[in-house]
Amino acid sequence: MDSFEQVLPKLVKIQLFADFDPQSPDDRRILKAVYEKLSIKKFKAGETIIREGDVGDSFYILYSGKVLITRGTPSGDVIALDTLDASQNIFFGEMAIISNDSRSATVTANTECEALTISGKAFLSICDKEPILGYRVLSVLARRLTNTLAETSKDKAILYAALCNEIENGV
Repeated sequence: MDSFEQVLPKLVKIQLFADFDPQSPDDRRILKAVYEKLSIKKFKAGETIIREGDVGDSFYILYSGKVLITRGTPSGDVIALDTLDASQNIFFGEMAIISNDSRSATVTANTECEALTISGKAFLSICDKEPILGYRVLSVLARRLTNTLAETSKDKAILYAALCNEIENGV
């Protein structure tokens, strides 16, 4: 894996760690503790990184390459949600750092990929020593979940209105 100095700029571009200042000695110490628990995993094009429904215990930062995010529908179809590139500073599986719930989507390598990964257990062990890490990351996750819930509510309202319109016009 690259050195801490090479990985640090990537870490602070990730939404989860964007509140950390790489010039602050305290923030650098915390981020170095995260770095020391990271490992790098390589994936071939077409390889599944995360499978929807599986229980996950690790979170990933896409370090290089492109991934496809898909999700199953209730009828069993698979729909593509997004294609993401490492240059977008993305991460996925982040709920694994606070919960062992099942994965909500499938992430597949579109190209050869490298991902930095850390287990929820390792992350929480750092938080025990550096509580500010947990506070800041949970704050980001809470904002992210709030935005997701707001978007989901908006999408439900649009679908409901479209369904009502279809029923009215079909009768």
